[in-house]
Amino acid sequence: MALVAGLAFFSLLLLFWLTRDPLLTGGFFAGLAVAGAGVLLVRRLFPPGTQGEAAAPDWTMLRQAVDHDDIAIAVTDRAGRLVCANDLFASWVGGFITPPGLPLEGRGADLLKDAGRAAWRDGEGRVDEARLGTLKLRAHILRAGQGDDYLVWRFSAVERRDPAAEIMRHLEGAMGTLLGQAGVMAALVSAEGRLRVANQAFLLRALGEGDAAHYAGRDVAAMLRIDEAGGLYFAREGDRATPLRMVQIPLVPGDDHAPLAIALLDEEMGPTDRGTAQAYVETLLSLLPFGLAMVDRDGRFLYMNRAFTRAAGVSEGPMPRYPGDLVVPEDKGPLADMIRRHSSGQQVGGDLSIRLAGLADDPVLMRVVGVRGLGEAAVLLSLKDSSEESRLKRQVAQQSKMQAVGQLAGGVAHDFNNILTAVLGSCDLMLMRHTPGDSDYDDIQQIRSNANRAASLTRQLLAFSRQQTLRPQILQLPDVISEVSHLLKRLIGERVELQVRHGRGLGPVRADPGQLEQVIINLAVNARDAMAGDGTLTIETYPVSASEVRQLGNEFMPPADYSALKVSDTGCGIAADVLPKIFEPFFTTKDVGKGTGLGLSTVYGIIKQSAGYIFADSKAGEGTSFTIYLPVHHAADEPAASPPPKARKSQWGSGTILLVEDEDMVRTVAERALTRAGYSVVTASQGEEGLERFEKMEKVDLIISDVVMPTMDGPTMVKALRGRRADLPVLFMSGYAEEQLRQSINIDDVAFLPKPFSVVQLTEAASAALEEARLRKSV
Repeated sequence: MALVAGLAFFSLLLLFWLTRDPLLTGGFFAGLAVAGAGVLLVRRLFPPGTQGEAAAPDWTMLRQAVDHDDIAIAVTDRAGRLVCANDLFASWVGGFITPPGLPLEGRGADLLKDAGRAAWRDGEGRVDEARLGTLKLRAHILRAGQGDDYLVWRFSAVERRDPAAEIMRHLEGAMGTLLGQAGVMAALVSAEGRLRVANQAFLLRALGEGDAAHYAGRDVAAMLRIDEAGGLYFAREGDRATPLRMVQIPLVPGDDHAPLAIALLDEEMGPTDRGTAQAYVETLLSLLPFGLAMVDRDGRFLYMNRAFTRAAGVSEGPMPRYPGDLVVPEDKGPLADMIRRHSSGQQVGGDLSIRLAGLADDPVLMRVVGVRGLGEAAVLLSLKDSSEESRLKRQVAQQSKMQAVGQLAGGVAHDFNNILTAVLGSCDLMLMRHTPGDSDYDDIQQIRSNANRAASLTRQLLAFSRQQTLRPQILQLPDVISEVSHLLKRLIGERVELQVRHGRGLGPVRADPGQLEQVIINLAVNARDAMAGDGTLTIETYPVSASEVRQLGNEFMPPADYSALKVSDTGCGIAADVLPKIFEPFFTTKDVGKGTGLGLSTVYGIIKQSAGYIFADSKAGEGTSFTIYLPVHHAADEPAASPPPKARKSQWGSGTILLVEDEDMVRTVAERALTRAGYSVVTASQGEEGLERFEKMEKVDLIISDVVMPTMDGPTMVKALRGRRADLPVLFMSGYAEEQLRQSINIDDVAFLPKPFSVVQLTEAASAALEEARLRKSV
């Protein structure tokens, strides 16, 4: 500052010496004074170090903010650095480790890493379950901050309902203290009668201050005594002890090895005190997580907690008067008899399977226990909420039924395919000897046409059992709809309006175009029937992102990018009780002779076999919509390999073929067809015979074999033959699906021909297999 003042004074002297003008010099001096005053004012208002510098975040304050008792929280920045974490996070993961690099078991680390990427991309990511030692965790990751520069990782323990653990936690905490202040002495006793946990009121009365800290594992029976009159007392209180009432609460009805909750109250003689003690018991029952109710000696309800009303399906309103009001008429008598027996003095509890009036299809278990010392209460009822368990049982039963029907359908289709192969082959051979105009030509064509119709029925059987052979391709949904739209207009009729709308940004899907067309046709025909030939059929396609899938909240469909196909109609709709059954095989609401019940089950099988999902939404009288979600196909990053040269097909050829087939009619037709095509054919009826024939043959150019045969199947025989000749060409034929068989056939370079097949298809497949083997040798 002194240097600046000196320079200013020297400037004034120099100016006066040069100009000799005092006014100009004075004005210059005034300007310097004003500028200096402004600088001093700015420096006073904005001290050095406060401008242009952002205050550093106070992470210690943030750590206090994220401190939580049951949720572990960590914050990371875009550079992947750990900004802060609470103490619970450090105690769970073994230190301040930066997510997602946590020591999780199995695929947990990969799932957490994917969820972190999803949070950076979509703003949110989830991991439903990951294991960290004995701890099961659920992770929820959110993108946060003004610039979305941080990820907040929230980890919570996956809780499993354990009534004993919940009661232990409550009795050791504030709830145990509250019960003690209300005069309730509560404890949890093991099946062997050992004390597991108790509130302080119980411990001080039963053991005293000296032994209250060392109570675990002690015999509860030794803490109590019963006098000659049947009164219950604490043993250590001696003759001046206050009589007690005991309430026993079974945690798992019907399980004698489960822990038991007990509540002790001081026995008072006055009716007012009895009512107060009963109020204490009702308070205790309201805190328990399972359904309990008290019934008097006349069989009337005195009290029921919320868990009991929820499990019994009691709606809001007045409490039912009798337990019989909750059950179906058939169970009223047995329930009333059981309550009467226990209210008359029977102290041993019993179980009764009942059906609730609102849930008549699902029996539930009710535990009935006689009690003493609760004033008007004589019987304690406990009811297990088994709605979730019943739902899971129904799902397992439905899945088992579908699997059994699918296996049956696959076996039936296999047998039909063998028969149809012989019928179609025989028709083809006969048509070679007849020309149009012959008397038998039209009859043979009619037989062949009916056989083809039967073959389409077997394909439907394989479709709903998810065992058909698919030929998936990478395709766009609008292209498939465009291909089939001209056929749809003829199928639905002139009075039904067809509307097609396509969304933008649709991703490609991987599916069999022919089967996908079949899905659209089946849904369109069902819609036409539902509209009685007059209405609007709407087909829509639109993209569905992973975040939108999460918003749907569907537990069966994993979050991913999908291309959706929606088929809607304005028909009569589907009743709510029928909607869950529409995808079941052979279920139909059409009149007899107008439906086989295979249409929607076939659609369901095709979509599931294509890794997709289908959902139906309908209201009676408002129409129906079917929404299909197919996962978007993402092409691999590596360049696609050049396709191998295609084998040429021909109906004629030469060479020696070993034909192995256990069905006589199929073997005969195939032998005649191959011989007519120019091949030399040697036949065998099963695998062992095929090995014997192979040993005696001088030359074998091709093996054509069935897959499933008695004694020795086709793959076993081929493995043995390949051990003697590694380059032996093989063509498998079967009535089962190719995909199903290839999972069990671990043999390279084999061709497959599905049954039923025609003579032309057989000879072309044999020619292609020989040509492909020749191409492999030349490469």
